Amino acid sequence: MNAIVPIKPASARKRVSKALKTLSKTPKGMIPKVRRPNFTFNEGNVSRYWWDNNPVKTLLLAAMSSGFPPGERFFIDSVRHFENQITDPELKKAIKGFIGQEAHHSREHDMLNGYLQEQGVDLARLEREILGFMNWMRKNLSPERQLAHTVAVEHFTALMAEEFLLKYDALDEMDPKMAPVWAWHAVEESEHKAVAFDVYKAIGGSEFTRITEMMLVSVMFPLFTGVHLYQLVRDEGQLGNWKAWRETVNYMWGKPGVFRKLLPGYFSFYKPSFHPWDHDARDLVEKAKQRWLGDIA
Repeated sequence: MNAIVPIKPASARKRVSKALKTLSKTPKGMIPKVRRPNFTFNEGNVSRYWWDNNPVKTLLLAAMSSGFPPGERFFIDSVRHFENQITDPELKKAIKGFIGQEAHHSREHDMLNGYLQEQGVDLARLEREILGFMNWMRKNLSPERQLAHTVAVEHFTALMAEEFLLKYDALDEMDPKMAPVWAWHAVEESEHKAVAFDVYKAIGGSEFTRITEMMLVSVMFPLFTGVHLYQLVRDEGQLGNWKAWRETVNYMWGKPGVFRKLLPGYFSFYKPSFHPWDHDARDLVEKAKQRWLGDIA
């Protein structure tokens, strides 16, 4: 596997740290809680198609999971690069919580991906491709644009967590051994959804960079996911399973159409006044914590 490339040094354009404050809409006291789950899987005790007994749905989440370990490490680095420029005490605490949560996401998805790899789902190849892309960004993008990339992807993941995993019945359709992993990840994505954004605003990040990076992410994220899903379904011998494809497409874009219903939230990112906490999903998060997280809630 490729090594992680250190973040590119900052550009010559400096910012005065003492003047950096964030006018954030993040609720007061919303500090991401660092949980330490210990999910385990044993061979044979999880359904092969653990989401709705559907290979396409299952492998869609597997494809996403393959990108989490290298992606989470990139997000941590992009935020940590500016940590010393932040003066707001609450945001500094939120950064610590963000880093802690993302580090555990990387660790737990490493474990999950290793389990799936043992079951014959080749996620290691996908993870190498994503790590290669992350390293390319580390070498070629400015620290500001790397942070803007994190801001954009965090908006995607928060939308999927709140409006897909926590709002609809995906978790109920999963194997009981798998559902808590995805519920835990979704809860924490919602809790820390504004941290990178607030850091970006605090350092005076460019609106042009924020918007154009979301445009790029809007192409790259579905492209990587779509290609990787196709590869996994092909390798599984399920390309001709039209019933699974039809059910998946209908679920995402027809009825209930969870991806279709994400579009208003996605487009809100382009408003000059946008803030991730314009959409407050704390009620969904609390219900999910009570139902799925048990002692680690």
